[in-house]
Amino acid sequence: MQAAFIFPHQLYQSIPFDKSTSIYLMEDELYFSQYRFHAQKLVLHRASMKYYQSELEDQGYKVQYIDFDTKKSLETVFQKISDNKIEKLYYTDTTDYLLERRILRFSKKYKFELLKHKSENFLLTPEEFQQQLGKGKKYFMAPFYIQQRKKFKMLLEDDGEPIGGRWSFDEDNRKKLPKNIQLPVYKSFPKNEFVKEAQNYVSQKFPNAYGSSDGFNYPTTHDEAKTALSDFLENRMQHFGEYEDAISKKESLLFHSILTPALNIGLLTPKQIVDETLRLHAKKNFPLNSLEGFIRQIIGWREFMRGVYEFEGVRERTTNFFNFDKKIPESFWKGETGIEPIDDTIKKVLTNAYCHHIERLMLLGNFMLLCEFDPDEVYRWFMELLIDAYDWVMVPNVYGMSQYADGGFITTKPYVSGSNYVLKMSDYKKGEWCAVWDALYWRFLFKHQDIFKNNHRMSMMVNLVNKMEKSKLTAHLKVAEDFLKKLN
Repeated sequence: MQAAFIFPHQLYQSIPFDKSTSIYLMEDELYFSQYRFHAQKLVLHRASMKYYQSELEDQGYKVQYIDFDTKKSLETVFQKISDNKIEKLYYTDTTDYLLERRILRFSKKYKFELLKHKSENFLLTPEEFQQQLGKGKKYFMAPFYIQQRKKFKMLLEDDGEPIGGRWSFDEDNRKKLPKNIQLPVYKSFPKNEFVKEAQNYVSQKFPNAYGSSDGFNYPTTHDEAKTALSDFLENRMQHFGEYEDAISKKESLLFHSILTPALNIGLLTPKQIVDETLRLHAKKNFPLNSLEGFIRQIIGWREFMRGVYEFEGVRERTTNFFNFDKKIPESFWKGETGIEPIDDTIKKVLTNAYCHHIERLMLLGNFMLLCEFDPDEVYRWFMELLIDAYDWVMVPNVYGMSQYADGGFITTKPYVSGSNYVLKMSDYKKGEWCAVWDALYWRFLFKHQDIFKNNHRMSMMVNLVNKMEKSKLTAHLKVAEDFLKKLN
């Protein structure tokens, strides 16, 4: 007899198990109670899993659905399967360090023959990633992305060169939103039976979850996920590229795809997204900066982050280059820091469990680094509040990209800036928040100048600190210290 485990982030439309396999669809604690998750993330998992159970049963599979229960751990389910005289246990690569270790440990303990399938959530296997990048002192995305384009023969001329003459059009994707631009309306998904049930379930089992599930509007079925993909390609892809980095006081959706909530749980696959994007491009001829920028997110950054996680995840999550140890104060969980762009973004996250990548990196991550928060705290904040946050993507993004906790293992410099970047890319006006932000920025450079004076991408700003009038620098340092004392 044989059984298969399916976890909350593995809801693939193609099922690699035959119908004689007993399927255990489990609300594992890592996805429901490891942290105080946002209510909408819990609703997404519950609704999509109950839909998936229904879908599997309609296809003739025998499904054991395991509700979250503090008394039921993964090991208790292993025990139950063992009692049922099952010998072979199938599962799909989880891309989750803790879950993978537990599966291996319990399989050995209960003497199962364990068989692992390749994950559909990524284009590469971990082994293919390692073959492409090797195991070096540092990893860089740009050469990896070029290899990906060549490997998949994507967006290439007949001679193998990149279409448009450049591998990346990132420099074309840095416009702020024009004042009177008409923003697209994001697709509305009516509450299906699974969402309604999930909202009740979450309110009863997780009354202390962050945010509210009332405004939930994410795909929870395969058909809805396909609709979301079509909606993006038809209505937002045209301007996605040029406004990819833009920040709006009012909303986060803008021209973004908002596909990661469905993609990261298996309702969509990267292959599906890429194939449909290229198919529609053949008909619509998307602007090259939009097409390349979107493809880069899917086959470049996403695959790169997964690979770094698989081979350097333990190293990443145990680093703290600056030895920062401050706790994130309550104001960062409520949007009451007094810094307008930060508070607005936090409130958007509390409402929708989502903000786009620049808000994550150049607003929240940037400001958290300037405030010297413990990177473990920053990791927890993002894991709890974002609907598409999972260990594999948050470890390299937080410890590597946004907090520079790894000391530059996957980036060449910290992603820090003063208020000018925010003003340049957004519709925010100058205000008191600018003085605080700038003070924190100059304090960071002043405090860590010995580290960055020889970094070719930071040395110019370090020189500006050293040339600054003493009275001006002293004033900046006082504003920064006063804010940090008040914050904590």
